[in-house]
Amino acid sequence: MPAQQTITAGVDGSPESLDAAAWAAHEALRRDLPLHLVQAFDPPAERSRLPEIDVPSQRESGALGRAVLQLSNAHPTLRILDEQVTGSPVGALLATARSSALLVLGSRGSGALARALVGSVALAVTARASCPVALVRASDHSEDRDPAVGPDHPVVLGLDLAHPGDELLEYAFDAAASRQAPLHVVHVWTAPLIPSADAIDPMPEKAHRLTAELAPWRRKFPGTLVTDRLVHGLAGHHLVKATSTAALLVIGRRVPVGPHLGRTTHAAVHQADCPVVVVPHY
Repeated sequence: MPAQQTITAGVDGSPESLDAAAWAAHEALRRDLPLHLVQAFDPPAERSRLPEIDVPSQRESGALGRAVLQLSNAHPTLRILDEQVTGSPVGALLATARSSALLVLGSRGSGALARALVGSVALAVTARASCPVALVRASDHSEDRDPAVGPDHPVVLGLDLAHPGDELLEYAFDAAASRQAPLHVVHVWTAPLIPSADAIDPMPEKAHRLTAELAPWRRKFPGTLVTDRLVHGLAGHHLVKATSTAALLVIGRRVPVGPHLGRTTHAAVHQADCPVVVVPHY
């Protein structure tokens, strides 16, 4: 296992995992950290003589070497660590999360059916990892596999004012600064369907709290252009809508809460038009 923090990517031989590893390589270069490629699988005890079993197994067995070669050629200055372990992919990836600054996993490509098929391994790891997890689709970046960066591609932060989390705010501000991108902070709230006659408009208080939460981070990152807005409605819907031109969507996951992702996070990882980073925070 690496002795220092790394950007870690899970590799399983699928096209989406290789594209996620390529995205992770750019992130590692941006942060000046090593890239740690991890492959975990259960090899068959012997050849089955059935192509539908043997061919996927053979593809998996050489996936790590192909990924290392491909990324070494593309990024000669990038330090790449590779590790192959036998056993549960979920368990192996959760173990590597303890020494990772970010764990990057591939999910299926765009399209109605594919968007509904974020893998069970990715969901299980995202719900339990001790470090931030990025979910990257093959269609989440350009053909040269260079992630979208710059002022035309903001980082979007979905912020729950009830549980903002310093880890979440720091990750989002740092991600925007490293990409030289603006940061768009969105807080979505839902009012009662039938408010009482004496109900107080929550908007002024929410605006005050949002300003207060962002103030120290604006000072810490003075070069980052920050816009914030309050939106009424369903959080998942509005966060997905905000990703149409985004470089990244950053959302939080409170710990400890449970082994499953919440409704908003599910909507984001299945439908967002950009990579999604889920940050655990207290």
